[in-house]
Amino acid sequence: MKKALLTLACLFPALAFVANVSANDSAPQFRCKPGETYYMNVMVTGVEYWFPVYEMFKQAAHQLGCKTVYGGTPAYDVNQQLASFEQVLAQKPAGIFLHPMNPDPFIEPINRAAQEGIPVVTFAADSPNSKRVAYITSDNFREGRAAADLVAKASQGKGEYAVLENPGQDNHDRRVSAFIDEMKTHYPDMKLVARAATNQDASKAYNAVLSILQAHPNLSVLFMPEASSAIGAAQAVVENGGKVKVITVDVNAKVLDMIKAGQVYAAIDPNQGVQGYMGFMTLFLAAHPELIDPMNDAKRTGVNPFSFPLLDNGFAIVTKENADDFRWDRYLKRRGSKGINE
Repeated sequence: MKKALLTLACLFPALAFVANVSANDSAPQFRCKPGETYYMNVMVTGVEYWFPVYEMFKQAAHQLGCKTVYGGTPAYDVNQQLASFEQVLAQKPAGIFLHPMNPDPFIEPINRAAQEGIPVVTFAADSPNSKRVAYITSDNFREGRAAADLVAKASQGKGEYAVLENPGQDNHDRRVSAFIDEMKTHYPDMKLVARAATNQDASKAYNAVLSILQAHPNLSVLFMPEASSAIGAAQAVVENGGKVKVITVDVNAKVLDMIKAGQVYAAIDPNQGVQGYMGFMTLFLAAHPELIDPMNDAKRTGVNPFSFPLLDNGFAIVTKENADDFRWDRYLKRRGSKGINE
């Protein structure tokens, strides 16, 4: 991973040089052509997580004179997201920044996009067996381990814990497995007593946690890989004495309020802005192979010379002390931006 980041760090100074080449020079320009448009496609478009990702995706695009479009599907339905991807593909975009709900259903559409010369970069969740040219993410395994370390140490390494999950979504599955593995490996006195599939539904999480608390009154920790379940889980904990430490991944306004109120212990939050910015830059490079002239057989084979299998955008730990730094409304006001509406 360090080698990959070093490679990218070395690459961008060279690109800055290309951007400064005079207009009369015959060298390719590090700049979009008029009307060149890139799309971001996600599932459940109203989820706040995507907004700062798109904000920096949009900024990187504007700095290069490109256009962007935010979209996807408002529903948690893989078939609807596949349909929205097909609609984007029909627009013949310069590239697509994609969060695939599930890996395998997107293999064929991504491969077809590649055949049509439209690069796809995945982010936050992947379709590793497809021909996507890059994958931008925070390390989901590292996120899960960090969450386990945080709450286990706060519990003196002893007690019962439970996990809420969203089976089938690649990045969520990784976070959950890493959390459980870290507990088993480093905190053997922490016992897993329950698991429940809540599928990013606050109501399901609320009801599941009520049942778990009834069956396990000595529960000390609850972990879930996403913010929506955290809202319902924390509410159930509050109504039952508030003694269980709730830790989640991702934040939104409600989760931040709950962190400030002490109802959620902490959250692991991926660096969304870095994810969006670097996502656009990799997508732009994939769409402009003429900018890259490597010493290999790319010209002979016709293969796009740009490929970046994995880029880690990192994460932050959100607590009472820094929660306000992650508020979307304050961020937009500071930037003078309309967010996904522009």
